[in-house]
Amino acid sequence: MKILHSSFFRAVCAVAIGILLLYHPDNTLKGITIAIGIIFLISGAISCISYFAARREADKAISQAGENAVENIDRPIFPIVGIGSLILGFILALMPETFIKWLMYVLGAIVILAAINQYMALINARKFWRMSGYFWVIPSLLLLTGLFVVIYPIQTAATPLIIIGVALIVYGISECINSIAIHRQRRRYEQTTVEQTAIESLEVAEAEEVE
Repeated sequence: MKILHSSFFRAVCAVAIGILLLYHPDNTLKGITIAIGIIFLISGAISCISYFAARREADKAISQAGENAVENIDRPIFPIVGIGSLILGFILALMPETFIKWLMYVLGAIVILAAINQYMALINARKFWRMSGYFWVIPSLLLLTGLFVVIYPIQTAATPLIIIGVALIVYGISECINSIAIHRQRRRYEQTTVEQTAIESLEVAEAEEVE
């Protein structure tokens, strides 16, 4: 649940930054850069805190679980986007003048990291969920968008910022959808596993009584 809350907060921050970039595409002022840095800083900090809290819970559950139950324990995904957001937040908030002209490159890199993070979440979810190909489309588009902005920068500053703004809004919405879907499928899988284990235990007990 903590990971779900972290994903939602990260998605809200991405949408907020995307709207900010769309609202001020021609204005790369110091204040906007600092505001974006603070949002990234808070989002990255929460993601990292949630990861380490979930990791402690998973390690505790693994130490208490039996050997056969370890593979059913959900392990948190390393927060690539969270670490990147944390570093970027410090840089933008503390040294805005230095990095204003590089802002679109840094944001493009964040879009790439966001796509990679979604890939990792989907790959991890394949252990308990056969999702449709639709879920792989958005991270693929985000990855291509981030690479395009970083590799082929456009001379007019407003254009790549608008592209990145739209990409961040799309990422935020898709992150919410993916998080809800993965959380529901995980709950369903865990419930099915518990019920199956209970049935197997009952069958073993009945077999022992017959003997």
